[in-house]
Amino acid sequence: MMEDLIPGLPEEIARECLLRVPHNAFCTARSVCKIWKQEVESSPFHHLRKSAGLARPLVVIAQAEPTPSPPATKNHATLAPIYRLALFDPSVAAWAPLPPIPGLRHGLPLFCRLAAVETEIVVVGGWDPRTWAASDEVFVYDFVSAAWRRGARMPGPRRSFFACAASDADRAVFVAGGHDESKNALRSALAYDVARDEWVPLPDMARERDECHGVFLRGTFHVIGGYATEAQGRFSPSAEAFDVAAWKWGPVRERMLESAACPRTCVAGADGKLYMCTGGHVAVMEADAWRRVAELPGDVRVALQMVAWKGNLMVLGSGIHGGYILEVGEGKGPAAWRKAEVPAEYSGHVQAGCCLEI
Repeated sequence: MMEDLIPGLPEEIARECLLRVPHNAFCTARSVCKIWKQEVESSPFHHLRKSAGLARPLVVIAQAEPTPSPPATKNHATLAPIYRLALFDPSVAAWAPLPPIPGLRHGLPLFCRLAAVETEIVVVGGWDPRTWAASDEVFVYDFVSAAWRRGARMPGPRRSFFACAASDADRAVFVAGGHDESKNALRSALAYDVARDEWVPLPDMARERDECHGVFLRGTFHVIGGYATEAQGRFSPSAEAFDVAAWKWGPVRERMLESAACPRTCVAGADGKLYMCTGGHVAVMEADAWRRVAELPGDVRVALQMVAWKGNLMVLGSGIHGGYILEVGEGKGPAAWRKAEVPAEYSGHVQAGCCLEI
């Protein structure tokens, strides 16, 4: 005889109760009993939360920790920033730190990539903060168990500044381009199966792309911009997209971007459209052309990062300027920013960001 989810309650009522458990209580709920653990850890449970409108967006950023003021001397040494993961819950406008990765005493790898897959955050690559050596390490944080685990190392040359994006449907993180330890731009690409903890090679891209940016949109992994080895910082406005179902790259799109600039603010909106910050505005791609949506606030135009969740975009600037949230989508009327208050302890430089719904 099967054990009841909650003794004395019909199965569907008991499940409705569990679906309303807040994400930060999942770890406690899974420790109550074996059947609760199985329920809370299952993919159907989280799909039900989303379909019922009970899931909540969570923004995760790699951010510099606040540093104390340096001593008032002319010869003090400049301290390198230590990066950590911070969490912003837009539904309650609350900030919190995520647990540090065990064994990384000097903080997150510099320039690491973040990707969200269902209820997990994947940290890929980056540089050792002490030696600046490129890393091939992978770390996975599970919001259900509230615990870190090591993933399989990224195979091939140790790459830096690569494109990275994730697909919930495939439970995979896709990686492409970047450069190797000899500063050679790369064409190679990989996919990391989070559930199986395995890396799979993808066909090579048509072009080398260092400092490219990755976005997963409508079943395809888009690798945007970047530059070849000999170009050294002269960005290309082109892009290419990998169709996961067909398992092949499409033709190079020569004018994906309006200008040859760093594409790091490109994000996939929940409406299936591509957004980016360009020319002091947020723009959306519609019918193969960029349309301006809203002018960026004047105090967040430097060192921008942008993340997206259902119906919203969030931009974060450098230092004390904090962030702003923009509601977008059909029938929303003129786009208007609202300030996202950021406590001082979460005002450090933002290196990367992503969003998951849980």
